[in-house]
Formats: sequence, structure tokens, C-alpha cells
Amino acid sequence: MNYRIFPPLDLPEATIALPLSKSVSNRALIINAFTPGATPLTEVAHCSDTQAMTTALASETDDINVGGAGTAMRFLTAYFASQPGRTVTLDGDERMRQRPIAPLVTALRLCGAKIDYMGAEGFPPLRIHGTTLSGGSLNIDASISSQFISALLMAAPLMSDGLHLTLDGDISSAPYIDLTLHLMRMAGVDAERERNEITVAHGQYSPASLPAEADWSAASYWYEIEALTSGFISLRGLDQESRQPDRAVSRIYESLGVVTDTEGEEPGCIDLMASPDLSPRLIIDLSDTPDLTQTIAVTCAMAGIPFRLTGLASLKIKETDRLAALQTELLKVGVSVNITGDHTMEWDGRRLPIASLPEFDTYGDHRMALALAPVAIYIPGIVIRDAEVVGKSYPEYWKHLSEAGFKIIDGDIPLEQLRAAGDTEDEEDNDR
Repeated sequence: MNYRIFPPLDLPEATIALPLSKSVSNRALIINAFTPGATPLTEVAHCSDTQAMTTALASETDDINVGGAGTAMRFLTAYFASQPGRTVTLDGDERMRQRPIAPLVTALRLCGAKIDYMGAEGFPPLRIHGTTLSGGSLNIDASISSQFISALLMAAPLMSDGLHLTLDGDISSAPYIDLTLHLMRMAGVDAERERNEITVAHGQYSPASLPAEADWSAASYWYEIEALTSGFISLRGLDQESRQPDRAVSRIYESLGVVTDTEGEEPGCIDLMASPDLSPRLIIDLSDTPDLTQTIAVTCAMAGIPFRLTGLASLKIKETDRLAALQTELLKVGVSVNITGDHTMEWDGRRLPIASLPEFDTYGDHRMALALAPVAIYIPGIVIRDAEVVGKSYPEYWKHLSEAGFKIIDGDIPLEQLRAAGDTEDEEDNDR
């Protein structure tokens, strides 16, 4: 489904009940599956990623396909490798077969895992023969994906010798590793990190009440909307003390004209408030929060704020190569970004003319759709292709945009036909 989007006729105003965090939910689901006597979790994020995880954990078949759920692929590889007597084939969609998993498989093999590649070396699908893992001491490249490390860590208590992990290189998304360790400790496991050294003792998880909290990553798109509109947005369910790395969005957007009022007018809500304090140029390292890259880049592009974003190396192995995808799609709004190596993106503030109303491709990546939709605030009538991709993390996004006053219609209907039928908004009303 393609959607054509028009902005609110007035400033957006809404109280948004954000979805639960899939980052927290997927970790909680794996820890719960490792815990003897635990009852199934009921309060988890309802999205395609967590559905893939839940279905796989409940499956009694030998063939498991997680589609495009990268977190599920990494976490389940370690989970099934540590289940003695269980043999499964773990596969995904075509993009998943292009996403590397060798660092995790190699580390698991050093811990005693029996895993075979069924296709290209270093990539899914995998044939996993579950066994009791030995663990011990090993090194892993930490610069590629924190999910490899989190997968190892959650399986570590079941390893007969526990696990002492040394992280080599620059640590990608370190706060996600700390989130994993925090949830493990909540479930009774002795797990500690000291800089690039992590130690997890052999032991057993205990049934625990793991947190169910709203998603700070989902909140970032409303920070984007607030920055571009100065509207009246309240967000429900966010934990100000959350261990989610993307909680940093509240601090980052202070430079982009958004202040977070933690004591909103409604109980359980925070209010986003416009501020005149805009940075003339945003320079920021996003190595701890790479999932915010698209949101921040689009915000700056539309607000005319030059930027330099670093720490982006992990974006090349996400649902798509997010650096290349952003470069292509931002050009549709006249913004030509420069990519240096695989870790830096910058824009000098100069804008090129655009020849047509943008129709944005999403590349099977939920965050492309989520971040690009607010472009409609400045360019009414944009089209988001394959808009249903938001179901990976935020299925109710289009409904919530409608509640905030955005108009969302079938993107396959030609604009001329809509104008003839009077279904477009008045151009004067939409002048930004």
C-alpha cells in the first residue's frame, strides 16, 4: 500500500499512546524463554518483529523463518544453539540472507555451538544443532552490531563455564548492551560490564517482572513533527528513567527546537514544547543511538539546519543500507548529503531545486517510512511507498498521524484526479 500524505490544516494536536518498546520486549521474550518455570509474557510490543520472536519461540517445527526481523535472527541463533536436543533451520527473507551473522556464529562455535551455514558462508540460513555450551573467555568484534553481543550474553548463564567477553574495536550501540545486562540482572543473573570486558556467571534465570514500557524510538518521530510544526503533542507511557538508548532523543532535540516537559498536563504523559533555541549546525556522534539517524537527518533537512552525523557504520547492515537509502531519498527534497566512508553523513545546508512531488521509497525499512512521512508538513501530497512496512515496530503510526490532523489517502490515486474531486487540501492553507 502506498500512502499520500497531507499535513494538518492547523498545528498538529494530539495525545499519542506510544507502542511498547520492541527492543525491551525482544530481550524480555528471550530471557523469559530461558527461565525455568516462567509464565508467558503478555505485555510486549505488538509488531511484526516481536510476533516473529514469539512465533519462533512457541514453534515445535524444525523450520523457522523470521522474515525481516533482524533482532529475532540474532537472538534466536544463540537461543537455539543452547537448547540441547533441538535442531532447527533458521532462515529469513531475501534481505536477511544478505545481512552478516558470521561474528555471532564464530563466537558461538568457540563456545561449543554446532551451527552450519546452509547457503553463503557467513549469512543465513543456518542449521543449528542445540547443545550445552561451554562458554569461557573469548573476543568479539564489537564494531559491527551490538545484537551479536546481546545474543551471546543472554545465552551465557546457561554456559557451563559462564562467559568472559572482551569487546574489540569501537563498541557499536553500547547502551543496547547495557540494556541487555540490566534486564539479565533483573532476572537474577550475575552480569557485569567494565569498559570492554563483560563477565556473566554460570547460573539460572529466575522468574521476574520485566518492564513493559513505551518506545523512545517511536517517540522520536513525534519529536521530529514537533520540531517542524511547533504543535501540541503529548506522549503517553514513556519512562524518564528508561535504559532505552533512544531516550537520548529528548536531549538531542533541545538543539532542534524541542523541549521535553516531563510533567505533562495529563497524568502519565510528557509534553513536547517548541523552543526558539535552534542550533545553526548540528554535529553529533550517533554511535550509541544509530536508529535516530533517519529522524534527525530528515528533521535537519526540512528545517534547513546543516549537519554532520558520525558513528553510523552499523547502518549499512540494517533492513537496508540506511546511508545509501537516505542519500537517495533526501535528494528528492533537494538535499544532497555527503557520505564519508561508512560512518559519516553531512550536509552543508545548500538546497537543490526539485522537479516533482516526492514519492519516497522505503526499502523494506520501517524507519525510512516513519522518518520521511513528516516531510508532508513542508511538501503536502508526498507519497510513501510500501507504507505498511511501519508494522515492524509501530503498526498504529498512520492512525496516530490521522489523530494529529494529518490526512492519509491512497497514494496510487493520481494527484490530478484528487484535485478534480476536491480531495486535496487548499494550497494556501498548506503554505509553510
